[in-house]
Order: sequence, then structure tokens, then C-alpha cells
Amino acid sequence: MPTPRLSRRTVLTIGTASALMGLSGGTVTAFANPPQGPATPESALPGSDLQRQVDAITATGVAGAAAEVMSPSGVRRAFARTPAEGRFRIGSLTKTFTATVALQLEGLKLDAPVRHWLPEVTRDITVRDLLQHTSGLLDPEIPALTSAEGYRAQRLRSYRPKELARAAFRLGTAPGRWSYANTNYLLTAMLIERITGRSWAAEITERIIRPLGLDATSAPGTSPFIAGPHARGWASFGSDTPLDVTLLNPSMAVGSGALISSVHDLGRFYAALLGGELLPPARLAEMTTTVLAPGLGIEGARYGLGIAELPLPGGGSFYSHFGELLGYQAWAGVTTDGSRTAVVYVTGDGTEATMGAMAALIEGGIGGSR
Repeated sequence: MPTPRLSRRTVLTIGTASALMGLSGGTVTAFANPPQGPATPESALPGSDLQRQVDAITATGVAGAAAEVMSPSGVRRAFARTPAEGRFRIGSLTKTFTATVALQLEGLKLDAPVRHWLPEVTRDITVRDLLQHTSGLLDPEIPALTSAEGYRAQRLRSYRPKELARAAFRLGTAPGRWSYANTNYLLTAMLIERITGRSWAAEITERIIRPLGLDATSAPGTSPFIAGPHARGWASFGSDTPLDVTLLNPSMAVGSGALISSVHDLGRFYAALLGGELLPPARLAEMTTTVLAPGLGIEGARYGLGIAELPLPGGGSFYSHFGELLGYQAWAGVTTDGSRTAVVYVTGDGTEATMGAMAALIEGGIGGSR
């Protein structure tokens, strides 16, 4: 399940539909049909560059978009066809949350074999292999995420982590040293539960969501809904007719892609993480020690433990993650010291032009462009 190879000006496509599998959900403050015509911002600073960038994203054909940039000079937000405080399924950005909780566990040794805690994992892989995507594990197919027929038939199906793990173990291994797989983070979630005696969702909530006051962030369990304001998700599954895919049970993405959040909460999370609020210095150093990740399709791209490192066009680098859910795509970037963040999401199918416009927004926000 390779990640698409995009141009330098596109984006870090971690967790694409073929690789994760992200997800989606639904309730009020939503569009009954895919909107057409020019975007109309619901909330923005008049004439701001950020609003123009969000409008440029929607002009690529997505149903809506929203973004927030935080820096020492303040917070800027822009929205087009999405609610001002809209929530969405963040897909693979969930992995950074999961990795953070794992690294908070004092008894977790990164180079210890996973089978020390999960004897059902018979392969010779370490915790670091899971977090860094160097285990060689693969992902089982999820019908609800791959076709309109599968979505209609299985959008409310519940999955058990052990069921998904067994299916993944039957697939063999990926060639090469670095290979992105959601199974790595499914097993990390299982490992967190085995060590703490509490669910992955409970640990995420108690260790990150509540301490940081992330009111729009939640682990929905098997609920197919997004509570609170949000735009609907749309997917065409290769056809000419977009399908409303807002409703979905996200249990197939425990640990890897199940969280719901907002652009503001995500900016707060990544700023706190790189700013040293969530991990001691030694553990943060482990997280941000990266290896080459050629599967990301960007020259010089590297991956640490639940977070990627990407080069900036003008020199230097920033930390990042991309998440794709059925009907939603999100990207977050943060400077190495946590002083600046940029987060953007779209609803609807994206194209390479969409990815390029999202990349321009992230790079501008991280690099200081106003």
C-alpha cells in the first residue's frame, strides 16, 4: 500500500486512502450536497493572505477548507464552506498522539521486543520499529474505505484490535527498511492498554486532551458521529458522483487514525509537544530523531516516532504529519521549537493541486509568511 509519489510542492501524504485509511463522521452544521461555485469564507481576517490561501485550496475542487496559523505574533484563522470551529476526523495525525502517550510510559523501552508485552506478536520487532514504521507490517483491507459499495455495507461495522492484528499478520511483510503501516499504531495502542490496564482512548484523554484543554478533541470509540459543528465529508471512490461519507464507525483505526479534533486544538497540541510540555527532553529527542523515509515521495523526507521531518524550501526543516480520512484530509506543521504551527484541513476528494495548495499554506505559515 504505497504512498503516492507527489512533487516537492505537494505535501507529506502520510496515511492516504490506500495507506490508512483515515475516516469520517456526521451531525448538524453540514452541507446537504457538495457545494458548487466560488468559496465564501465564514470567518476570516478581511483580505488576509491566509484567507486567500484557503480560497485557493477550495478552488482546486474540494467541498470546503479551514486553516489556522499560530505564531508569537498571534493567531490567524480562515474558513471556506466549513464552520468556524469545525471538527473533523484527523486520520493519521492521530499517530502523533499515540506515539506521545507511548513515550510517556516510563516502563516502555523502545528497543525491547514487542512480544515482551504482546506475546501474540511472534515477529522479531521492537517498539521503536512500530513507532518508526520499520516493522515491515502491512495493513488489511477495510471495505468501507475502498468502495462505495463497501462503505454502504460496512460503515457501521465494529472492529476489534486483535481481529485487525491477526488479519495483518497473515499478510506477510513489506520489502525494504521503511514502510508506512497503520498496523504499527494499532499494535502500539494495544501495547498501551496492556501496560496501563486502561484503554487507548482513556490514556489519550487523560494524558493529552484534558491537560491541554483540547475541548474539540475526542476519541469516539465505535460512535459513527462527529459531535459538534462540522462540515460533511465527501468521497467519489473514483466515480463522477460524490457520496456523503460523514457517517462512519472508526474502530478500524484505533491508535492510527480514529481521533476527532479541530485546527485550533491540533495547533495547540503540536505547539505543546515540540515546546516540551508533553515529554521530557530525552523522550522528545527520541521522537524527533529521524530516519530517511523514501516512501513519502519527497526528497529529504524523514520520519521519527509518530512525526515526520520535512525540509523547508528556503532551508531548515519542520515537523509534521498528514492525515487522510474518508472524505477529510488534514495536515499539521510545527517549527522545531514549537513557536509556530500551521494546520489545514479539507473536506472532499483532493487532487495533486489540492495537495500543492495545502503545502504552500503550511510552508508559508511555518516559514513566517503573512
